[in-house]
Amino acid sequence: MDTTALRSAYEKFLDVAEAPDLGEAADGGWNADQVLAHVLSVDAATAAVALGVAAGARPTFDNRISLDHWNLDRIIAEHSGRAGLITHVRQQAAVLCDVADQLSDRAAAVLVPSLLMSGGELLLDQPVALGALVNGLAENHVPVHMRQLADLRP
Repeated sequence: MDTTALRSAYEKFLDVAEAPDLGEAADGGWNADQVLAHVLSVDAATAAVALGVAAGARPTFDNRISLDHWNLDRIIAEHSGRAGLITHVRQQAAVLCDVADQLSDRAAAVLVPSLLMSGGELLLDQPVALGALVNGLAENHVPVHMRQLADLRP
């Protein structure tokens, strides 16, 4: 797989995440740390699915754990502030991209049963090609959360 677009999306996301003036969401949504924890959780889950496919397993992708407030709080607590979260997101994104770079066309075409939720709304409940799952991070997921972080600026 070509991860050029995904790597670029993470660079832009992390540039925004490093802004010193990120406040709270006006609508009561996630703060910057929660957004970072969510992205970290999704990245780890996606890398796990990709490694599972490479190993010959047939894993599933379910993003509900990456939306769970308890899990986000746990991830945040494991880091020494926002800088620690940003460093871990950067590292996890690199792992995900490195794994995706190694996927053959055949592996990228493997259908992964996927369940995607957002804001309590079901977005997807069907198999998705692994490559589309990974590319969806670059095309949608990471840019959406980059804008979410940018909206936290005063």
